[in-house]
Amino acid sequence: MPQFDEFEIRMLDILQRDGRKPVSELAQEIGLSTTPCARRFEALQDTGIIKGFAAVISRRAVGLTVEVFIQVRLVSHSDGSPESFIAAVQRMDEVSACWTMTGDHDFLLHVMVPSVDELNHFVMHRLMRLDGVRDVHTQLVLQNIKGPGHVPLAHLRR
Repeated sequence: MPQFDEFEIRMLDILQRDGRKPVSELAQEIGLSTTPCARRFEALQDTGIIKGFAAVISRRAVGLTVEVFIQVRLVSHSDGSPESFIAAVQRMDEVSACWTMTGDHDFLLHVMVPSVDELNHFVMHRLMRLDGVRDVHTQLVLQNIKGPGHVPLAHLRR
């Protein structure tokens, strides 16, 4: 694991909360002058620690009122099904995130759609019809209490 000093940890923490903060303000908040702060910022980007910046969009404001987690189990892992499934999921705009999992199911999908009818269509006519899909288990999100979250940084100070 890379080593971080207190300036870099504070910089990462601030940028997770406000990725649009100008380097001059960031430098002032962490106690560095602008040039060394800018160098550290660029190094964090160059090494891939800072992966990028994006706008956080309200799903509800753009009409995506149904949010679900879908667990997917494949028939087999030896026939190319996992690779085929991953390729298909990467093309599905409704799927905002996908993870491989241990346990009873192979994948966990985070899906957002405009309505329950759209969810039904997505599950029954797209997801379940993918080659190799054995079954799915859908869990409707009632309320998002916290998240999407930040990356915890406290362990870097130990």
